[in-house]
Amino acid sequence: MARLALVLDRATEQRMLSDIIDCNHSVVTRVDTAREFLETLSHGQPHVVVVSGRRESLTGQLIAACDERGIRVVALTATEQERRHAGTLGLYETVAIPCDWSNIEDLLVSGVVVPLRVGERQLTGGALNTGSVIAVWGPSGAPGRTTLAINIAAEIAAAGHTVVLADLDTYSASIAPSLGMLDEAPGFAAACRLAGSGSLNQSELERIAQRYNSPKGAFWVLTGLGLSSRWPELSTERVTRTIDALRHWTDYVVLDTGFNLESDEELSSDLRAPRRNAATITALRVADHVVACGLADPVGMARFLRTWSDLTETIGSTTVSVVMNQVRSSAVGLNPRGQVAAMLLRYGSIQDPVLVPHDQGALDVAILTGRTLRDASPKSPVRLGIRRFVLEELIVAPAQASKRMPRRAWWPARKAAPAQ
Repeated sequence: MARLALVLDRATEQRMLSDIIDCNHSVVTRVDTAREFLETLSHGQPHVVVVSGRRESLTGQLIAACDERGIRVVALTATEQERRHAGTLGLYETVAIPCDWSNIEDLLVSGVVVPLRVGERQLTGGALNTGSVIAVWGPSGAPGRTTLAINIAAEIAAAGHTVVLADLDTYSASIAPSLGMLDEAPGFAAACRLAGSGSLNQSELERIAQRYNSPKGAFWVLTGLGLSSRWPELSTERVTRTIDALRHWTDYVVLDTGFNLESDEELSSDLRAPRRNAATITALRVADHVVACGLADPVGMARFLRTWSDLTETIGSTTVSVVMNQVRSSAVGLNPRGQVAAMLLRYGSIQDPVLVPHDQGALDVAILTGRTLRDASPKSPVRLGIRRFVLEELIVAPAQASKRMPRRAWWPARKAAPAQ
């Protein structure tokens, strides 16, 4: 039995009221608008709010108040415009009307437990078979984080694994425009909202995620924030729960993070205030493998090396691979690979970086067509370099894992993590 609040027009409310009672629910609030509902919260708190998709009923203030109190929100949408309005607010638990209460009851009953992926079972040792999380990070200045994250996901998918690519950048989310997808309803923020209310499951993930379709390797995509001002929706707790759910959904989770590693607590006197960098820092700390990228030119390497120590302090002993993008002689002179490797070793004690050559034409075609490098320019040296890195370092076959040490950066102040 649940305590319900109804923010509906009278006709819809009356039509459903008897069925609500038959299902042993109690109605604690019956109002017409979001303003009236917010005024009633001081008198009693429902478990679920069933609200009309009209703009005067379904508002950002209503959703924020419910999120703060752990109240689940289900919207009844009469038109495509109302459904899209709910999506822009990050709400994907919607039911199209006209409908019966049974349709809403099915939604309320489902989506409480995060299930395993279809066909996934307990391992022989008794532990759950969870996916691997790869976080892609880079400093400010467009070092190629999003391009690298997209194409890592594409190559892992092409190798036969299930993959979800998620955009966690709270400053400038770029995955959606890079793949030609709509970002008006941010998928990762919606997943965080559902995780916060305990209703994020496989069916919900498949509903809110978009699909990058390709005969050479399709994968799921959770787009980022269309408006950077919505960053408070990505709190540490919500992001942690969402990433954990994604682990149980696909074989690999690829996270495109932001650049900023500053600890927000040092910037605010209110310890309970939301943190803009929480999503990035949380992703880096829970990841199984961090891919740190930078630009292979004097400015790009200077930016990377200045923040390298901050990254190592944030991730601790997590395995990290350093990838330098756009390696070219026109930026650093003769023998660009040797010069870039020498600079990283001298100033960052970074050994064996992954050096990806530059091919602006291939990158331009991929962006113009909204496709991965594998689909847009399969023979590009950029794509081949990323593919080699993915196959050798990120999805090493189990039989080979014990025979070779994964490439990782090394720094004197820390002991390197043992080989997995």
